[in-house]
Amino acid sequence: MGSFSIWHWIIVLLIVLLLFGAGKLPKVMGDIAKGVKSFKAGLQDDSDDAASGANAPGANAKVIPNQPAANAAETAAKKDEAVRG
Repeated sequence: MGSFSIWHWIIVLLIVLLLFGAGKLPKVMGDIAKGVKSFKAGLQDDSDDAASGANAPGANAKVIPNQPAANAAETAAKKDEAVRG
């Protein structure tokens, strides 16, 4: 069981070209490249969030558009009411 020779790689390339066609192959490779770039950007965003203190309390809070944001006192009062009954 040695390494593959050049003939093995040529046969694999021909099979890939037959399956995907010469026109679809650049599209597939482009989509893969876009996915990799998106993945890298996501990793970069995560590291930026961690560096900027995104782990602080309330950092992941989401605001519903066109709705006023509740302040901490109102939120605590609502939680107390829910716990009491």
